[in-house]
Amino acid sequence: MKINKNFIIENFKTIFYAMVIAILIRSLFLQPFYIPSSSMEPNLLIGDRLFVTKYSYGYSKHSFPFSPSIFDGRKFYSKPELGDIVVFKTPADNRTDYIKRLIGLPGDEIQFIDGDLHINNNQVLKSLISKSDVVYCGKKIEVKSFTEKLSNGKIYKSVYLKNYSFQNSDKFIVPKDHFFFLGDNRDCSKDSRYLTSVGYVHKDNLVGKAQFIFFSSDFRIGSIFAFWKWHKTIRFNRFFKKIV
Repeated sequence: MKINKNFIIENFKTIFYAMVIAILIRSLFLQPFYIPSSSMEPNLLIGDRLFVTKYSYGYSKHSFPFSPSIFDGRKFYSKPELGDIVVFKTPADNRTDYIKRLIGLPGDEIQFIDGDLHINNNQVLKSLISKSDVVYCGKKIEVKSFTEKLSNGKIYKSVYLKNYSFQNSDKFIVPKDHFFFLGDNRDCSKDSRYLTSVGYVHKDNLVGKAQFIFFSSDFRIGSIFAFWKWHKTIRFNRFFKKIV
């Protein structure tokens, strides 16, 4: 059988252009992410798939696949706001993506006192919602649920173990050009409180801002191929839910 060389070339061009467009969209505009852990419950669940806007804070090498060293620093930088849910590369390896809530800006002082979060010596307003909610932390755990309100008016939901396992801390002073992040599932999150594994995150490590969930499933209940269980495994109520 004779192979049409022009046909092969045209198909190769189509695939190449499609890949270039996909990389540009992923690098400059939107990138999908999957939530693999429970550190952001109850706001983000294991199995949530969400879109992150890459342009929200400008661009660094981490905006691009494999973090190529094509330029230094951050271009078109726009400062994140307190309370944003942000994807960033962990300082430990500059490769692993984490998603947490921004709690401390450069120069801020962060401290936990008797289980309460303090920013710049002011206790973050915390209002009790429930004394007996259930979230995951490797297994189901009972927690107290609160709304917390930051100084800029941002309100979100957070959960704490009933005995507040992380009760008191030293004072964290956020360095210049760095940020301090916490998981909303406060007693089940590896975040900026743990300086050797995450710690303070440099602005160049920011990847983007989480905007909305486009798909969500809990396949711990059953396989995606088990369509008769989709009414249990697929969380239709979370589709296109805005992230706050």
